Amino acid sequence: MSTRRVGAFVLAWAVSGVAQAASLCSARSPAHRVALVELYSSEGCSSCPPADRWLSQWKDGGAASGIVPLALHVDYWNSLGWTDRFSQHGFTERQQSLTERAGGHLVYTPEVFVSGRELRSWSQDTSFDARIAQVRSQPAEADVTITLEPKNIDSASSAMNSAALTQPMRAMLDARFTAHGAGEHGPLEAYVAVYENALTTQVRAGENSGATLHHDRVVREWIGPVALDAGHAQIRREIDLPTDARNAPRASRGSFGVVAFVEDATSGDVLQAADLPACH
Repeated sequence: MSTRRVGAFVLAWAVSGVAQAASLCSARSPAHRVALVELYSSEGCSSCPPADRWLSQWKDGGAASGIVPLALHVDYWNSLGWTDRFSQHGFTERQQSLTERAGGHLVYTPEVFVSGRELRSWSQDTSFDARIAQVRSQPAEADVTITLEPKNIDSASSAMNSAALTQPMRAMLDARFTAHGAGEHGPLEAYVAVYENALTTQVRAGENSGATLHHDRVVREWIGPVALDAGHAQIRREIDLPTDARNAPRASRGSFGVVAFVEDATSGDVLQAADLPACH
C-alpha cells in the first residue's frame, strides 16, 4: 500500500470523541454458507465497466443476502494501452488457478466465480439468484471471524492538519478460521482480502480511453494462503488502511473493509466467507 493512503475514517473517530468506545469492530460468518462472488476485471477492458457497476450494487456489503463480493483486477490487459493501477499479477494467477481446477484453460474479463465455481450466466438475474440460493441453502462447513482494531489513533487526534492526513494509518487485523469435518475435503486454506470502495479513474488510453470509471469492492491487499492445521488457522497482522488520498475528505464508514474465507485447495470450493465493512 502506498504511504500516501489515508485512514480518514480513524481521524473521524478521533474528532467525534468516540475512538476509544468504537475502536474495535468485528464480524462472524452465519450458520449457513455464504457465497463469495469474485469478479475478474480490468480498466483496459471495454466490456468490464458494466460488470463493475453490477458488482457495485453490493458495495455496502451483501452478507445479509448471502453475498460477499470482491473485484480482482488482473494485469494481462496492461500491455494493451492502459495500465490498471489496481491490477496485481497474483489475481491473474488466481483466476488461472480457479479455471484450471474446473478443467478449463481460457481466462477472460469480465469473469465471475461464485464460491470458487465459474458462473458464465452471472448477468442473468434468474441464474445468479439461483446460484446464490443454492449456496445459502447449505449449512456452513466452516466458521470465520474477523476483528479490526485501528492503530495510531493518538497521532491522528493530536495532529489535525493536512500533514497528518498524509500519514499512513494502520489497523490490527485478526481473522480466525475453523473448519467442520475437515477430513471430508482436500487441504484447506485461509485467505484475507482488504478491499476499497468509491474509487475513480479517468482512463486516458486503451479500450476505455476518455471514460471515467467507478469501482467498488476493489481488492487492494491479498493475504494467503495460510494452511488450516487440524481444522484451524489464524491470520493476525497489521495492515495499511486503504483509503485513496484523493477521497480523504469524504472517507467514511464503508469506504473499505475486510473479507476472510476458507477454500478447498484441491477443488477451489469456498466453504465459508465473512465480510467486515470498517466501522466507526
